[in-house]
Amino acid sequence: QVQLVESGGGLVQAGGSLRLSCAASGRTFSTYTMGWFRQAPGKEREFVAANRWSGSTAVYADSVKGRFIFSRDNAKNTVYLQMNSLTPEDTAVYYCAGSLPTRNMYASRDYEYWGQGIQVTVSS
Repeated sequence: QVQLVESGGGLVQAGGSLRLSCAASGRTFSTYTMGWFRQAPGKEREFVAANRWSGSTAVYADSVKGRFIFSRDNAKNTVYLQMNSLTPEDTAVYYCAGSLPTRNMYASRDYEYWGQGIQVTVSS
């Protein structure tokens, strides 16, 4: 059974940092696209960051570019999202997801595996 489990969320003041982790089990994801999405209250789920397979260049939403950093640790089958210079607009539930590398990495509908989500709240 494939599982993705996020951790590292919480409450932080504006300007602060958090690092989200997503631990995968049940399969190896080094050759899979791994992505981060987020969903704020009353809004649709939106793309945050992803890379198509381990070692490839990560891509980011314009809203987080230069502030967030995507990384992977294949030995731990874990992906990370380092979030810096957080603003209240970053407040959302963040989801880790995995898909085949042939799918559209920007589209949530193309991801097969999802974590349960983790809350990130940025206070002003």
